Amino acid sequence: MTHFKKRRRKKHVSLLLVVLLAVMFYDSNYRLTVASYTLPSEKLPEAFDGFKVVSLSDLHLAEYGEGNSKLFEMVREEKPDIIAVIGDIINGNPDSDAATIEAEKKYVTEVITALTEIAPVYFVSGNHEWPSPWVRELFPLIEECGAKVLRNEYEVITINGQSIVIAGADDPNGPYDMKTPRELMAEIRENEGDKYVLMLYHRNNALSRWADLDVDTVLSGHGHGGLIRLPVVGGLIGPGKEFLPKYSGGVYQMDGTNMVVSRGLGGVKLRFLNNPQIVSVTLEKSPASH
Repeated sequence: MTHFKKRRRKKHVSLLLVVLLAVMFYDSNYRLTVASYTLPSEKLPEAFDGFKVVSLSDLHLAEYGEGNSKLFEMVREEKPDIIAVIGDIINGNPDSDAATIEAEKKYVTEVITALTEIAPVYFVSGNHEWPSPWVRELFPLIEECGAKVLRNEYEVITINGQSIVIAGADDPNGPYDMKTPRELMAEIRENEGDKYVLMLYHRNNALSRWADLDVDTVLSGHGHGGLIRLPVVGGLIGPGKEFLPKYSGGVYQMDGTNMVVSRGLGGVKLRFLNNPQIVSVTLEKSPASH
């Protein structure tokens, strides 16, 4: 009888573990979260103290709530000053048929239009945009919806007479003869001097480059948080299927440059302990050190 009870107890424990893992797996893939970071800088103008940027990466046609109502609600609750959509809004399959292309166009139109009703939107390409058979139509469509597409270019944002630069560098999958990040930053420094630079760049593997180019803050994605995240260890699998990727999610610093990496919002449903993520970044003016 005792042996029977032990066996039954083991079955109950095993069943409980299976149910728990199933719940955790479902939660990891479908519960949308917000990661909030504050980035202090002596260089930031006083007028931008508290300036908030919401970063959305790797949507891949994801939907949270009917018509993405949950996504828009959570972005709105952050009260952003601007919204950065940093690539891979579509899947970009080069073999997409006409119906798939029309569905992607509809998705992009609805998402970008809704976001522009919350705050000014800036878009930069990811690796999945470029293989798309309708990529030449994509960027004009985004701008028709009210967003600004930054293709190796920049804009100056001014508040109360003080300014910062927001720039965007196309993904390396873009045209072979496009402006390089070094050329872009040289143009910014020549025209805008030592202004604070917020760079949008899809891939999460270029921190040393941006530090070398004296960029203040970079918003990136691409890595999907490592798909599976382990306590202390972090992300398990990188976008190139590498083991234990270096920059899987969070804030990374090098020589005064901050790189904020989003775990992303869409893609293959294989996440574990790695919820889809809206990133909210607040810029903070810090006093000069003596």
